[in-house]
Amino acid sequence: MAGDRPEGGEVPLLYSEGNVAARVALEREVRGWSTTELAERVTRAGVKMNQTAVWRIENGTPRRRINLDEALAFSRVFELPLEELMSPPLEGLDIDSRRLVQEAVEAFYEARDARDRLHHAVVAIADHIKAHPDSSRAIHDQCLRLMGDERDARTLSNDIADGGHY
Repeated sequence: MAGDRPEGGEVPLLYSEGNVAARVALEREVRGWSTTELAERVTRAGVKMNQTAVWRIENGTPRRRINLDEALAFSRVFELPLEELMSPPLEGLDIDSRRLVQEAVEAFYEARDARDRLHHAVVAIADHIKAHPDSSRAIHDQCLRLMGDERDARTLSNDIADGGHY
């Protein structure tokens, strides 16, 4: 149809297989993975793939097509929603910026998971103290021994007394 294409070229698609190929290359580079390492991770995610297939997806002429199972495996491996994997790479972010953002995102989720673990452990100790009130002082002393810092041990003991970390 007239007007569907800019003069001399294709209309860029918001979501396309080409975007997935570009994102696969970018996400792999951001993480510092080789094509072999990415292929191994995709295989562990349940879709058999070798290094040559990754290279052909990223660089082949013609580019190797990506099937739905592979797209889902890439999404899983990169921990990105499929829609994000299919969208064009963000403009204005160089590889170093992407790497820094990736590191911050990973640290955020690790910290969140650690806070959740801490909260569950504190709740379990608080429940234990409710069932065994005489153990409160010994638990504080053990926190101090393991932590080695009175202020940190007091903070943890206060969280326990409050019944949770949050």
